[in-house]
Amino acid sequence: MRRSDLGGVSILMAVVVVMAGAVMLQVARSGVAASRAARADTAADAAALAGAHALARNEGPGAAVSAARLSAAENGATFVRCLCSTDAAEVTVRVGRAVGRARAEVRQECRFRRCED
Repeated sequence: MRRSDLGGVSILMAVVVVMAGAVMLQVARSGVAASRAARADTAADAAALAGAHALARNEGPGAAVSAARLSAAENGATFVRCLCSTDAAEVTVRVGRAVGRARAEVRQECRFRRCED
């Protein structure tokens, strides 16, 4: 290898290192986004279940919204909304930019008594 070629190889290696760093940064960002999405889904599931539990105890939609809001906060999410009827709680939460949605329904045979499923 000629001495004049060494400078070209050094520049090429510097470009490869910078490109590899950019790829690793993007992979890390994607991992963080996936983690937040999973946390948002988990928090939404928990909040919907908390809302449905309040509905199953016949506490009404207002209590279901309060239970969903509390559960979302306990799971590190920002409560967005809860569409709570007499037999279902549909919850939306946010973790960072990730949005999680979940729905939980109350089986009619579970009202006023404990159901295992």
